[in-house]
Amino acid sequence: EVKLMQSGGGSVQAGGSLSVSCTASGGDTSNYCMGWVRQAPGKEREGVAVIASDGFASYAPSVKARFTISRDNAENTLYLQMNGLKSEDTAMYYCAANGMYGGICPTLSDFDYWGQGTQVSVSS
Repeated sequence: EVKLMQSGGGSVQAGGSLSVSCTASGGDTSNYCMGWVRQAPGKEREGVAVIASDGFASYAPSVKARFTISRDNAENTLYLQMNGLKSEDTAMYYCAANGMYGGICPTLSDFDYWGQGTQVSVSS
């Protein structure tokens, strides 16, 4: 079974940068869709970014042009680089992975495998 272990995150002032990473074990995720979701206190979980096995990425409008999702298939690791952080980016960030079927990634909320979560806090 695939297990996802997250690292990174932390606290930063608005306008700063942080990164989070997610390393998979228990299987080869190079052909998987992988992504990031976040959940702020009192809010529903929100999809942040998804990256397909071929590197094609998509982003939520709220983070586009500020966040970059990437992956290193040789290391089974997923990354999220966050620049220009805003207070509204404060949330617990979770990585997720799922098999890719027919060249399409499923909806993030339907992914099978999840990391433990990493806190990102942005002060204004």
